[in-house]
Amino acid sequence: MFLGIDVGGTHTDAVALDESGVAAQVKVRTNHQDLLASVNEALEGILATIPAQNITQLNLSTTLSTNAIVQGKLEDVGLLVVPGPGISADEFMLCRDYHVLTGSIDHRGSEIERLNMDQARAAIAACRKKGVRVFGCVGKFSTRNPLHENSLRQLLGPDGGEIADAVTLGHELGGRLNFPRRLATAYFNCAVWRVFGAFADAVEKSLARLGLSHVRVNTLKADGGTFPLAQARKMPVQSIFSGPAASVMGIIALCDINLDSIILDIGGTTTDIAVFVDGQPLVEHDGIHIGSHPTLVRALKVRSIGIGGDSAISVLGEAVRVGPNRLGPSQADCVDPGCACAAGARPTLLDALNCTGHASHGNVDASRQAVAEFAHCHSISPEVLAQSAVEAACEAIFAATRELLGEINDKPVYTIHELLEGRRVVPKRVYVMGGPALAMKEPLRQRFELFTVVPEHSGVANAIGAALTRNTASLELFADTEKGVMFIPALRHRENVPRTYNVKDAERDALNHLLAHLSEMGVFADRDNAQVNNASSFNMVSDGVTTGRNIRVKCQIKPGVAFTLTGGGR
Repeated sequence: MFLGIDVGGTHTDAVALDESGVAAQVKVRTNHQDLLASVNEALEGILATIPAQNITQLNLSTTLSTNAIVQGKLEDVGLLVVPGPGISADEFMLCRDYHVLTGSIDHRGSEIERLNMDQARAAIAACRKKGVRVFGCVGKFSTRNPLHENSLRQLLGPDGGEIADAVTLGHELGGRLNFPRRLATAYFNCAVWRVFGAFADAVEKSLARLGLSHVRVNTLKADGGTFPLAQARKMPVQSIFSGPAASVMGIIALCDINLDSIILDIGGTTTDIAVFVDGQPLVEHDGIHIGSHPTLVRALKVRSIGIGGDSAISVLGEAVRVGPNRLGPSQADCVDPGCACAAGARPTLLDALNCTGHASHGNVDASRQAVAEFAHCHSISPEVLAQSAVEAACEAIFAATRELLGEINDKPVYTIHELLEGRRVVPKRVYVMGGPALAMKEPLRQRFELFTVVPEHSGVANAIGAALTRNTASLELFADTEKGVMFIPALRHRENVPRTYNVKDAERDALNHLLAHLSEMGVFADRDNAQVNNASSFNMVSDGVTTGRNIRVKCQIKPGVAFTLTGGGR
């Protein structure tokens, strides 16, 4: 039996299921001061009805890394940067302890200038003096030759040693050559490493206490896949924005989508908006932005806006608005009641839905009283205030969706499986999930003027998506037949190849190494789910003579779900 837990901004949802359907589900308020407490409460709720021995796998979607970044609770990082010539690394300074070192590797992986080891030792000593314990080492062409990054790793010693608790090497983050993205990804990976590791430790202790030590534990990634908790400890940056990924995978598990569609996941804090093309979700091809910094983190293309069931109603002049401010927890409160119908202080969108008759959540009389009092303060009738609030929320969601579609139709469309050239997205359906989904179905149908579906189990669709999401992984292989070498940066693998080595050989080797890597981590991956995303080969010519080929292959295990629960919708 599969167990999925999604730690959201307002609620933590958990489900236990197998191919026969959902066997148990739990929804608890998220404790933002102690996310593990929310996970424990959800686990205990599931185990009240499901024997521990029946559960074989736990997939966990957590906001922990995202929250740490949003709240600025990041650990000091030492960044050791080897840019080489042709770039000003000072333009990409991400932290206080940022050290630019002398040394150079060219685009073909040849060492042009040796790494200045004395300079590197001085930089490490300066970081140690300031108490820095996590380090990122990034060279511009390290994916072609990681020599300098590996040399810095040796200077820093083993993880948990005298100098460093953790080290992130740029070439292990992926094969792409974008230096600024690699820097930012290494920085954020280091900055959230300790907080994620502490959470992982606590989860494992909790599972042992609850008799779940035998359970395989995976963490959701932003790209719509999962990876083992042990791997997530090394690359916690991949877990950033995993909540929206759970939304997308949940709708895949619950609905048979084959048309251009809009997916709306309305939670207590935000609404996540995704777009499907021919039944496939879109991806951020180049990687997501964290704040203003572009990264290498591959992610599903999702737009989040501050509209949710707990979003506060406000009045500015004659305009009624909802969000983006949420009635969130104070410094003293760990768990926020949110809307008035759940003992909150001010009316929210969910209270407005209670008043319009679209919902009957919690204490409906409390919603009516709070809306009436707020309306009186602004000389508006309660009926007008409630109806205007619902319309304002729908309009904000519609406007954000229209803006997202505009961006999508201005660029090439990348789905999780392929590039669709010249494809214009024209949605035919809207799928709504989340706690307020049923209440918002009709108002949204009227605003979008599209057939609108709320799937069964929509209130815990994120947890279902988390539970059923498959393990995914990707790697890039490079070969230089003139030098007679093939290498896979993410796996630290390098071997000699003959001059006759070609693209077909590279594709075969890339897929074999990917599947072997997953097997070494104890992950079963069906070869049918492995695919080559991109393959290219360029002749290298000198004095009019072809001297070899430069080959690049990128492959992945396709994101997807273990099985579906397509029982229709309402």
